[in-house]
This record gives sequence, structure tokens and C-alpha cells, in this order.
Amino acid sequence: MSPLLADTLKHLRELVRHDTRNPPRAIGTGGIFDYLREQLPGFDVKVTDHGAGAVTLYAVRGRPKYLFNVHLDTVPDSPHWTRDPHVLEVTEDRAIGLGACDIKGAAAALVAVANACNGDLALLFSTDEEANDPRCIAAFLKEGHKYDAVIVAEPTRGEAVLAHRGIHSVQMRFSGQAGHASGEIKATDSAVHQAIRWGAAALDHVDSLAHERFGGLTGLRFNIGRVEGGIKANMIAPTADVRFGFRPLPSMDPDQLLETFRSLVEPHPVSYEELFRGMSLPAGDVPNAEARRLAARDIADELGIPVGNAVNFWTEAALFSEAGYISFVYGPGDIAQAHTADEWVALDQLQTYADTIYEIVNRGSA
Repeated sequence: MSPLLADTLKHLRELVRHDTRNPPRAIGTGGIFDYLREQLPGFDVKVTDHGAGAVTLYAVRGRPKYLFNVHLDTVPDSPHWTRDPHVLEVTEDRAIGLGACDIKGAAAALVAVANACNGDLALLFSTDEEANDPRCIAAFLKEGHKYDAVIVAEPTRGEAVLAHRGIHSVQMRFSGQAGHASGEIKATDSAVHQAIRWGAAALDHVDSLAHERFGGLTGLRFNIGRVEGGIKANMIAPTADVRFGFRPLPSMDPDQLLETFRSLVEPHPVSYEELFRGMSLPAGDVPNAEARRLAARDIADELGIPVGNAVNFWTEAALFSEAGYISFVYGPGDIAQAHTADEWVALDQLQTYADTIYEIVNRGSA
């Protein structure tokens, strides 16, 4: 085991020990941030509490060209864990612990690199990525920092991901007229019937987009996650609530999709609210998105990071891209292990990631 990997595992053990589950979003400016402050001597460090468990630590040494962003919050542990999720276990080939893959392993490697060299380096740690409430990045973007690119750590198996889907979540309600179900029921009477007709039309529309492509991704990802309504079998339903989500390609217009879903059937829903919006990576219309993708590819090539395929999951790299930064995703671990019981990250991927970041930091200061 190399000294850099050993140091990475030392820091990962401490990061996993700190409980940053989200929810319950009980994360403050102490705890894990006290530890990180102690491990970043020589950095200008700013810790900011944005409320509701959203905290950032922004650390800068020298005049770096790139910003490395990584979130420290984790999902809750499931009952299926076979060990204490906050005690790191290291085997011959993997490190096991809550957040080890998503994505405290990368955070630990960044801290290890910071202590292994004196090169220029900028780090942004945040704690609200798992909350669908990106106030940490939003506040940072308002400060107008200048960087050639932002490299966001998520589990990408050690490859640069230049493109991924957006993500949108919607809550809507249909309204009908309560009554006895023995008579003729018109199309507008039952809110549940309206919701079912809407669902069928929505699925048909999604099927019609199966041929759409961008960067190796195809079609629109769509899911009706929750349907509630009605009272009992012999009563016409006066209300029905539907929660659905979709994940568009970078080449798809989310506002157009939102309007299409709203107006699919008559009568239209009486309320229709977008609860969360995460734009695709790269952000922008098709020509601008492609230009940003190519610029990110050039930077990844220059830094010696292998370029991988586009992915279906969403990351906060899209927030930086939407704000005008060249941004891509790069980190150790496989998304298949994220959010699972006995979550783990492969040691060889941690080693490669730490070595690559070390080379980037040293090269930038040469």
C-alpha cells in the first residue's frame, strides 16, 4: 500500500466516523468540519452555514486553475447493513463504510493530496447534495469565483463523465365531483379516472421519444412515483394527487416537456408544481451544450483523466455548468455501490484517483 493510499484511508476512517446522514440533515459547522480544518494547514478556509444542515467549507491554497467539489452528506443507512456503518472496514481490496463510495472516499483522497504536496489547490466541501435542496452550491455561485473548470466528485469508476441527464420532480392534482358511483360517470367527474387517463397518455408520450439521443444516452427516463385519491369503490373520487419525475437528455427542453405533461389530457390538472429542477450536464441549448462538452473533454485529456460514457444519474456538476463553468464529473467508486447496504469503494480506484489528483496539483504548480 502506497503512503498516499494509506493517508487517504486514514482520513476516510475519520470522515466515515462522522455522522452526516441526510436526512435528518442534522449537520453543523463543527464535527466533520472541525476535522477538515485541522487537516488543511496553509489553506484559507471559510466555513458557512446555509441552514437546514447545508454547510460548505471552501479552502484555497495559492492560485489554482481548477476547483474540486465533493459532498460530505450521505443517505441514511438501511436495516440491511451487516456492520456499523460509521466504522470503516478495510479489506484486501475495498473500504467499506457509509459514504465510502458516495463520496467520502474522494474527499479523503483530496485531503491526503493536500497534505502530500504544496501545490495550488481549491476545495469545496458541501453537505446538501442528498437533499434535493442545493443551497450550498447556489450560495457559492453567487460569489463569482473564477476557475477554468470545476471537477465534481461522484462515483464514476475513475473516468471523466462529460454529460448526464437532468432531473425534474412534479406534484399535480386533478379535481372531480364526489358522487354515487352507480350512475354514468363522465370524463370530468372522477379525479382518479383523470389521473389514470393522464398516466396512459404520459407513458405513450415517453415511448414516442425513445429514438432521441445525446452522447450515448437514449430516450426520456420517466416514472410515476405516487398516486393518491378517492375515498371508496362506490364513490366518485373528488381529488387525485400524482407525483412524477422525469430525466431528460441534455438536448431536450425541460420547460417544453413540463408543459406537454401538464396539457396531455382534458381536463388539465388544477394544480401543477415543479418541486425540484436539476438541469442536464452540459447545460444550455444543443450547440452550447456540445461546445461545453468538448471543452470539458479537452481539459480531461490534458489532465490525463480517461473519458467515460454519459450517465443516467444527476450530479451537481450541472449546477456549475448552468452557471457558465466548464464542468465534469470524476471520482472513484461505482454508482452501483452507492446507497447500498455495506457500501464500498475499491482500493485500486482510490489509489488511482489520489495519484491523479496529486499529479494535477503538482503539475499546476510547476
